[in-house]
Amino acid sequence: MLRFTILGSGSAGNCALVESSETRLLIDAGFSARQIGRRLETIGLGIKDLHGILLTHEHSDHTAGLRVLCGSLQMPLYCNRPTAECLREGLPGFSAWRLFATGDTLAIGDIAVETFPVPHDASDPVGFVLQHGDARIGLLTDIGHATELAIERVRGCHALLLEANHDPALLQNDTRRPWPVKQRILSRHGHLSNEGAAALVRRILHDNLSHLFLGHLSTDCNTPELALGAIGAVIDELGFRDRVSLAAARQDRPSERILVRGTRM
Repeated sequence: MLRFTILGSGSAGNCALVESSETRLLIDAGFSARQIGRRLETIGLGIKDLHGILLTHEHSDHTAGLRVLCGSLQMPLYCNRPTAECLREGLPGFSAWRLFATGDTLAIGDIAVETFPVPHDASDPVGFVLQHGDARIGLLTDIGHATELAIERVRGCHALLLEANHDPALLQNDTRRPWPVKQRILSRHGHLSNEGAAALVRRILHDNLSHLFLGHLSTDCNTPELALGAIGAVIDELGFRDRVSLAAARQDRPSERILVRGTRM
């Protein structure tokens, strides 16, 4: 049994919390340490209650809080070596590195953490599946396209945070982004669109998937209504509307703190 809270997700910052009865882990730290602390307080926790940070990649919307959380507080940081090399200069004196090779399965307290590669324009970006007992939570954001490996890793999850970054039409018509930036977002190492997320969901829906969160929504080039509509249409078509709780994660506040029990009886 696990608890899962998305403390915030979007283009300006990403951070989630996974808890067992013994272990509490942040996944990414894309807000200031003060902001992360305030969001933890809304669910009755504090930074002192955390046991470490799992890092997907080095981009600032996933690492903004590390200077305080790791540099000052020496909180253990779990990441692969290429990601660590990108961060070392900004964390002078930090010694609590916990390095893994992409593809490893880690034991952090009583939580097993599966790591797997994802396609994104970072040094060595990863996705995660966290498991305690038979409860499995997947985190799959910042991916340009859904690889077969990523699909296989998250297919058996009971809760999933999945990127639904942009609506292609809104992105193409956005006048504030230059064409090279649009090309980066649309590339196979950029970000997953609503349609890309819907296609992935079509392949991984199963009877025991109880919670699906859509994350990393662009403020300018997407809306919760568009993202929920695209993925919700697939859920409806396949007859899973009464089985799956679908929600869009917010940038400005935490999601509901949910209990993930694993296989339904």
